[in-house]
Amino acid sequence: MTIHHDKLAYGKLASAREDLSEDKLLEMLSELESETEIREATGEEAALKALLAFSEAWERENSCYGYRKNERGDIEGRRIFTAERGGETVGYLFGGKEYLKNASSVAADGTEYFEIEEIYVVPEYRSMGIGRALYEFLEERLKEEGTEYIFLSTATKDWRKIFHFYIKELGMEFWSARLFKKLK
Repeated sequence: MTIHHDKLAYGKLASAREDLSEDKLLEMLSELESETEIREATGEEAALKALLAFSEAWERENSCYGYRKNERGDIEGRRIFTAERGGETVGYLFGGKEYLKNASSVAADGTEYFEIEEIYVVPEYRSMGIGRALYEFLEERLKEEGTEYIFLSTATKDWRKIFHFYIKELGMEFWSARLFKKLK
């Protein structure tokens, strides 16, 4: 799978986002396909090092509640998918297969699912369809393997934007929420 990055087209898309229908936005995003390669990294040291460096940058962004950078042990044994542009990694998704336990409101206990632990795209490549492409690449792979569900949790501080992405753009369904309010 590839995604095209064209600064002029992206500029038009970014400036028109609020004025266009969802179908038109999707059409414009699909026009941006060509130069970014999405693939599964299979135990590659370079992919692991890039993921660890991005994780450190993500921690510095302070965009998620409680996010801490990954250590090698957090990632080893998980499936890693990367987005690469011109030989450089610009985003990743990682996670692994699990079996449902105490989640019968969604599916029967024991059902196999894939837990996305992280999706990250470097800031200068965000809102260009790379996160979507990573997710869709994973989804197609999992369908081929017979996996029925994808789950993820998010601790982002910009929940409106991320819920729009996951629910409206990717077609995920809302299951539960954990909220908080700091009392003085």
